Amino acid sequence: MKRKIGEESPIADVLKEFIQANKLQAGFDKIDVRHAWKNVMGAGVNSYTIDVLLKGNTLYVVLSSSVLREELSLGKTKIIKMLNEEIKRDLISSIVLQ
Repeated sequence: MKRKIGEESPIADVLKEFIQANKLQAGFDKIDVRHAWKNVMGAGVNSYTIDVLLKGNTLYVVLSSSVLREELSLGKTKIIKMLNEEIKRDLISSIVLQ
């Protein structure tokens, strides 16, 4: 959307247009998911988390504890729901725990 010179717009609208025009949303999504994982899962799980990576709508989480990986795999649906609520949109559809 082209703007006329001197036309005022809220900064939020300008930033959204900039992000869309420069195809930056995927990068922001990756950052948002990492922050959401840290906030939702807490310090205990984060101490065993090696990497969190978003590819498409799938979240890949590398853990250093096989016991924790098994425990988390039982609650994948709940984890997806909590992460999407933290991000405030349905971004994650599946989780792969490694």
